[in-house]
Amino acid sequence: MSEDNRPELLALRERLARTLDEHRVEARDKRHAKGYRTARENVAQLVDPGSFLEYGQLAVAAQRSRRDYQELQASTAGDGIITGTCTINARQVGAGRARAAIIVNDYSVLAGTQGYFHHKKLDRICELALQQSLPLVMYTEGGGGRPGDTDVTTQIAGLNIPSFATWAALSGRVPRIAVNNGYCFAGNAALFGCADFTIATRNSWIGMAGPAMIEGGGLGKFAPTDIGPIEVQERNGVVDILAEDEAHATALARQLLSYFQGPVVGWSAAPQEPLRDAVPVDRRWAYPVRRIIETIADSGSFLELQRIYGRGVITGFMHLEGRPLAVIANDCQQLGGAVDTVAADKAARFLQICDALGLPVLSLTDTPGFMVGPDSERQGAVRSMSRLFLAGAALTVPLVAIFLRKGYGLGAMAMTGGSFARPVYAASWPTGEFGGMGLEGAVTLGFRKELDAVADPAEREALFQQLVQRMYEIGKATEAAAHLEIDAVIDPADTRSVVLRAFASAAAW
Repeated sequence: MSEDNRPELLALRERLARTLDEHRVEARDKRHAKGYRTARENVAQLVDPGSFLEYGQLAVAAQRSRRDYQELQASTAGDGIITGTCTINARQVGAGRARAAIIVNDYSVLAGTQGYFHHKKLDRICELALQQSLPLVMYTEGGGGRPGDTDVTTQIAGLNIPSFATWAALSGRVPRIAVNNGYCFAGNAALFGCADFTIATRNSWIGMAGPAMIEGGGLGKFAPTDIGPIEVQERNGVVDILAEDEAHATALARQLLSYFQGPVVGWSAAPQEPLRDAVPVDRRWAYPVRRIIETIADSGSFLELQRIYGRGVITGFMHLEGRPLAVIANDCQQLGGAVDTVAADKAARFLQICDALGLPVLSLTDTPGFMVGPDSERQGAVRSMSRLFLAGAALTVPLVAIFLRKGYGLGAMAMTGGSFARPVYAASWPTGEFGGMGLEGAVTLGFRKELDAVADPAEREALFQQLVQRMYEIGKATEAAAHLEIDAVIDPADTRSVVLRAFASAAAW
């Protein structure tokens, strides 16, 4: 008998077909009508062609006691979650370093809710990821827990499931990226928030409870679009990267994962000479530091996280000659580059994740220090800013510091791991200037008696500027290097090569 005629093979093919988009036409068309993609369409873009090995494809919702079994096979395909192993970015990093695991919640199945077998599949793939050191990408769209699994008769609340602890326990062990489009509530939002990195589309609503739970708790009646809209979750730092749609989010997930897969093949870089004029001659003028980052990095390789959250410090990833590294930088166009409480928390968390996942860090420093004052203290400055010192002290990966201009006070120390002696190499551009506090503040505090002794306001201002200039001469980059407070002063056009050699000397790559 030909294998094409064997009844068991025919039955298997028919059964598997019920889980696919071609069979689930109504569910597919409903997604497309909203401008969304199916779960399997996202899988197809995310993974390398021919590499996906699926787990638990034949699962259905635990509702056989209340629904027709054959109907369940199509309408609750996979119990609302697609899991498996694959490779991602194999052409860029090689098949061995491209190994990964994926979890894709399927909103077309019972609104992506989490049922009995759904959780078992999620736990299984997380356990495999831990055993095999596989990075994980999870699509989190869904409505949280599911109350309708009537086949499960041996539990009360079902709160003894390991899924959330299993997923959270992977923190620092393997990279975890969460991607969301559409509604993401309750348990799904908890999974999203536990990820190392989060990507969400403009059509995302993310909240720790959905409308039914909020109303049931007596907290009012809300439309799902009232809960955690993207403009709120991006602004408060819940979302690291904003994507236009699912296709864009998937491309971003692939790019973000690449920084944790080792060197990539093929790179180019912009001419470096423009860096010599990147910092204005007038030290009071701001400049776009992202342009500096993008020039130093391999072309097109810089990816920023939390762009509108904690704006005083920029965090992100880049490649240098194909090698991945993390970058933190002060943005002098925001608060003059001062590190406020939100930026300190943002930078500290970023450093902790990068250290846990083994990514070296480049710090591009230009800060007058920490943001101070009564308003800052009301925001918990002492705790937040100290956290940045803790994160820097705990770093086990190499840190290289390049001072673009200002390196003042505790804030500058915190940007360089807690001390200018902490980086494996600390160099400054010729525009660098250093001091225990900002020059103007130091003059006001240190020369108050001399300034108060001058009655004429114009003469007092002239003396003030004279004293500032004197302190600038004392604290300029070449003097800091001469006193060995930093390791070198470099031509800005040499920054790429200096950073590469510094990390190579630390055996970072």
